[in-house]
Amino acid sequence: MDRDDTRALLTAVAAGTLPVDKALAALDGGMLGDGGGYVDLGFARVDTHRALRTGDPEVVYGAGKSAEQVLAIVRTLRAATPGRPALVTRATDATRALLRAQFPVTEDVTAGCVAVGEPPVPRGTVAVVCAGTSDLPVAAEAAFTARCFGTGVVRVTDVGVAGIHRLLAARAVLDGVDAVVVVAGMDGALPSAVGGLVGVPVLAVPTSVGYGAAFGGLAALLAMLNSCAPGVAVCNIDNGFGAGLFAARVARRAAAGGTR
Repeated sequence: MDRDDTRALLTAVAAGTLPVDKALAALDGGMLGDGGGYVDLGFARVDTHRALRTGDPEVVYGAGKSAEQVLAIVRTLRAATPGRPALVTRATDATRALLRAQFPVTEDVTAGCVAVGEPPVPRGTVAVVCAGTSDLPVAAEAAFTARCFGTGVVRVTDVGVAGIHRLLAARAVLDGVDAVVVVAGMDGALPSAVGGLVGVPVLAVPTSVGYGAAFGGLAALLAMLNSCAPGVAVCNIDNGFGAGLFAARVARRAAAGGTR
């Protein structure tokens, strides 16, 4: 059961088309049941109520998990919320292959992501911008996540400040969306440039791309935190997933006029 199911249930009770006892029984098996909202697999306690609490699907961080563990978690999530996709990030080749053999999937090898189940109908639009081709894996993760979390995505690639005219040519696209994710490594200057050009929320993602003094993305992170452009928030180094999720929530709210 997710937020849409619960809203429909309560609407039916308010309209008098569903008896209260039947609604209570449905809630007992959904929001109030499930042994406390998770399934204990021994190696993982799988959250089965995230869609109800937040409206979002559950996500499995694939790094450090075996392919068999990921498969077991995904099966549990699909049983609990079959109407929403289960997203796996940082999925290994073996994990993607196993999921592909068991389910119809959508995957992005560059992002290292795979989704089981159809994404929701998109509401709103997010632009995912990356400074250079080396930043593509993180940008792809952000774009894939945003789509799985229910928003449309446009991609703008290789528009770093070393050739600022490339960014200026894309200004109309960036100003016409609900949120912009900007992915950049090295000096991390691109989000400031974007923030000075558009009036929509900008989420900056530093990457670990760069030579020695980039310190694995720390230089870009600090530059983004010190941006003098207004409206720029900053995500963690290489965290395309977190950026995509946040931007999708912004876009969905904007498209729905402020409601989830």
